[in-house]
Amino acid sequence: MGEVEPVRAADVRAVRPDALTPAETLAKAEALGVSKAAMASGRCFLSAMLAGAFIAFGALYFCMVMADADLPFAAQRILGGICFCLGLVLVLCCGAELFTGNILLVCAKASGKVPWSGVLRNWGLVWLGNLAGALVAVALVQLAQIGLMNGGEVGQAMVSVAAGKVVLDPVPLFFKAVLCNVFVCLAVWIGFAARTVTDKVIGILLPISAFVACGFEHCVANMFFLVNGLVANAAGFGAPGAVEVAGIAYNLVLSTAGNIVG
Repeated sequence: MGEVEPVRAADVRAVRPDALTPAETLAKAEALGVSKAAMASGRCFLSAMLAGAFIAFGALYFCMVMADADLPFAAQRILGGICFCLGLVLVLCCGAELFTGNILLVCAKASGKVPWSGVLRNWGLVWLGNLAGALVAVALVQLAQIGLMNGGEVGQAMVSVAAGKVVLDPVPLFFKAVLCNVFVCLAVWIGFAARTVTDKVIGILLPISAFVACGFEHCVANMFFLVNGLVANAAGFGAPGAVEVAGIAYNLVLSTAGNIVG
């Protein structure tokens, strides 16, 4: 048998199976911010559409859990939160552009690598792209008649979730949105620090499921929840007029503002 070569410290450092350090994660966030701000408008919009659809898939998964009235409150909220994580897992693993995650472009702005014009351009394009993707998802869900599942309870849950969001008072709505994006940015930060898909999934799980379980307000998820609830309500689910366009606009304006602050 040949001699076993000794393990060299340089080889161990090269492998680096552990996550990035906070300083390395910040450097990565700044570099990604520069890249995102410089992205071509068409590519940015299409990538944002994907993110809007991905978050909608997670939101739909959440509605499936909420349609089971037999689940205890805590179990329903926690399980729904875990299911919602699907959306951000897809966003981070596929490299799509999500408005709430892109609030972290302020890292690149703070270091002087990106001007405010670049940040605001990205936020505007991504918000609109997320909305477009959410609307496509709503159309697919309605054409597939998902609301009829479980004897129509899924459709009732879709309307119930949306109706609860349009009646929130402005102050709690705003601060629920602030808290939401604190958790989302922490999840995205963990995703930046991760080296593998497994790292990303595990790192995302707790912060995202926590904000969903606590009922915080995510503007991109609400693009799906609210419009889907509006269409389901028009199709006969829930009380007539439970979700209206004015309520959707009200929620999206305040939840977007709160997410930016968060």
